[in-house]
Amino acid sequence: MKLYTVITAEFALKDLKLAQNFYDNQAAQLGDYFFDALLTDIESLHLYAGIHIKEFGYYKMLSKRFPYSIYYEIYDHVVRVIAVLDQRQDPISNYTQLNKRD
Repeated sequence: MKLYTVITAEFALKDLKLAQNFYDNQAAQLGDYFFDALLTDIESLHLYAGIHIKEFGYYKMLSKRFPYSIYYEIYDHVVRVIAVLDQRQDPISNYTQLNKRD
């Protein structure tokens, strides 16, 4: 079994913070729950990186609890999380976001 090192890019951290703020405005503590849930999903990439579908040239993992996708790439034994994007957005918008991060 391969174990991967997971690195989260600065853009992806900003994505998480923006979404956390959105959910904080919806209900008390919901933003913290969102953040913890997405971090758990990201941490699972230590074991499960590479099993997900590819979209727009990146692997795409769907979050278990929120309508977000985690886009990542793999080099050797390192997983680099590129983006955490809302799947309720237009796919063209997500594609544009990903292209800005190359």
